[in-house]
Amino acid sequence: MNGPRALDREIARLAFPAFLALVAEPLFLLGDAAVVGHLGTPELAGLGIAGTVVTTVVGLCIFLAYGTTAGVARQIGAGHRDAALAQGLDGLWLAVLIGLPATLVTGLGADPLVAVFGASPDVVEPATTYLRVAALGLTPLLLILAGTGVLRGLQDTRTPLVVAVVGNIANLLLNLVLVYGAGPAPRLGIAGSALGSVLAQSAMAVALVLVVVRSARREGAALRPHLGGVRAAARAGVPLIVRTLTLRASLLVTTYAVVLTASGSSSAAVPVATHQLAMTLWGFLAYVLDAIAIAAQAITGRFLGAGDVAATRAVTGRMVGWGILSGVVTGLLLAATSPWLGALFTPDAGVRDALVPVLVVAALAQPVAGVVFVLDGVLIGAGDGRYLARAGVAVLAGYAPLVLLTSALGAGLPWLWTVFCVVFMGGRLVTLVRRARSDAWLVPGA
Repeated sequence: MNGPRALDREIARLAFPAFLALVAEPLFLLGDAAVVGHLGTPELAGLGIAGTVVTTVVGLCIFLAYGTTAGVARQIGAGHRDAALAQGLDGLWLAVLIGLPATLVTGLGADPLVAVFGASPDVVEPATTYLRVAALGLTPLLLILAGTGVLRGLQDTRTPLVVAVVGNIANLLLNLVLVYGAGPAPRLGIAGSALGSVLAQSAMAVALVLVVVRSARREGAALRPHLGGVRAAARAGVPLIVRTLTLRASLLVTTYAVVLTASGSSSAAVPVATHQLAMTLWGFLAYVLDAIAIAAQAITGRFLGAGDVAATRAVTGRMVGWGILSGVVTGLLLAATSPWLGALFTPDAGVRDALVPVLVVAALAQPVAGVVFVLDGVLIGAGDGRYLARAGVAVLAGYAPLVLLTSALGAGLPWLWTVFCVVFMGGRLVTLVRRARSDAWLVPGA
C-alpha cells in the first residue's frame, strides 16, 4: 500500500463517497437559505443567526465523528473489529447523553442566544422562531455525527453518502411544503423550514444507528452502554472540543464583527444577510475540501493502528497534494460563478451586489484551505488532539482582536473577510505545517 498509485486509489476509495456526503451536509443550510431567502431579507438574516447557533452547538460536538473515526480505525488496523464496534457504540451513547441537555438549553434559551448577536428587531423574531424548533434536531444531529464516525472508522464512507443524499432530498421537499403550505399542510413560514430539517435529520439518525447496531450484533458487541468506554470517549474528546471551540469562536467573532459594522449602516440586514450567504458557501466548499481530510482520518488511524509509520508519512504527502489541487479548483469555480450565485438565494439586489467581492476574497483563500483541512484531518486521525487544541487557542488569540479592530475602524465586509482569510486561515496553515513536519504525532498502536 506504499506506492503512490496505491495510495491514490486508497484515498479516492474513501474520499470520493465522503466528498459527495460532505457536499450533501451543507445542502441542508443551502436548501433552507434558498427557500427562506424568498420569504424576505429579515428572514434570511434570521436564519443566518439561528443557523450559526445550531452549527456552533453541533460543531462543538464534532469530536463524536472525528474522535470515533480515529479510535475505530486504529482498532481496525490492529485487527480488533469487535473492539472497534464496541468503541463506536460508546460514541453513540455519548451522543445521546450530550444531545438531550443541549436540546433543552438551546430551545429554552433561544431568546438570549439570539440577543447575543445584537441584531435589529425585524431579524430577531424569525431567528428566535427558527432556533426554538431547530433545537429539537440536536440529538439526531449528534447521532448522525457519531454514526458517521463509526462507519468511517470501519472504512465505509458509502453508507453515510446514501443516508445524506436521501436526507437532503427529504429536507428540501419538507421545506417547500411546510414553509409555503401545500394541500392539507399549512403555511408555517420560517418555522416550517426548521421543522422540515428536524424531521429529515431524525430519519437520518435512525438509519445510521440501525446500520451500526446490526454490525455490532454480527461481531457480538454488547449494545448496552459501557460507562467506562463512554467516559473514555468523553475524556478523549476534550482536546477536540477545545480545538473545535476555538474554530467556532473565530466564526462567531467574525459574525459579531459583521453585525457591529452593519449596525451603523442604513440597511443593517443587508451586510448580515450577505455574510450569511458567504459563510454558507464557504462552509459548503469547506466540506468539499474536507473529503480528503475524512480519508486522512480513516487511513491515518488504520495505518498507525497497524504500526506502519512509513505508510502514514507517505499518504500524508499524497493527501496534501490532493488538498492543494482541490483548493485551486474550488477557488477558480467560486471566483467564476460569484456574479451569479447571489441570485440563487435572494431577490435583494443589495445583497447580491455585496456578495461578489466577498466571494472573490474567499476564492483566493481556497488553496490554503485545502492544505489546512487535510493536515487537520491527518492529526485528528493520529489522535493529536492536544496539539490541535493549543494551536487553536493561539490562532484565536491573534485573530479575534484584529477582526474586531477592523470592524471598529468601519471597514466593510470584504475587508473583514480578508482578515478572516489571511489571519485566521493563514495562522492555521502555519501551525499545522509546523506540526506535520515533526515526528511527534506519529505514535503507532491500537
